[in-house]
Amino acid sequence: MLLTAIPVLSAKASEAVPNLYQLQGKNVSITYSTTSFGGKPLLTYKNKQQVLSFQGNEEIRSVETEIGTLVTVTIRKTVDTGNTSFTLVLPRINLGKSNSAPVETKGITTTNYFSVNPKFNQGQRQTYTIINLTGTAQAVAF
Repeated sequence: MLLTAIPVLSAKASEAVPNLYQLQGKNVSITYSTTSFGGKPLLTYKNKQQVLSFQGNEEIRSVETEIGTLVTVTIRKTVDTGNTSFTLVLPRINLGKSNSAPVETKGITTTNYFSVNPKFNQGQRQTYTIINLTGTAQAVAF
């Protein structure tokens, strides 16, 4: 997904909050915008095997927490073995008088295990893989 936007500073430049994140890690790249020209959030997840695009609050789940904003999408669904989700951990960023700032954060891939046979649904039901992500956070006008 290619996003074309115009950098902009808010009226209170000392409180500028980013709305576009472009991040890369080992074999993965993420582009996330909190809004878009259509008014919906957008997220693109790209790894060696696939490019997935998500839009709207139904596909992109966002939760404010003490450690920042957790932005989650489901990257793999199955009927009988569980699913896999990806969560982007967005730290709080104040852009100050700039339109852009470097970002270092984490992405968490969660594998949720499920079996149609209840006897296999015992023990730990989730595993996690954490990747380091770096890139930029920007304030842009959509």
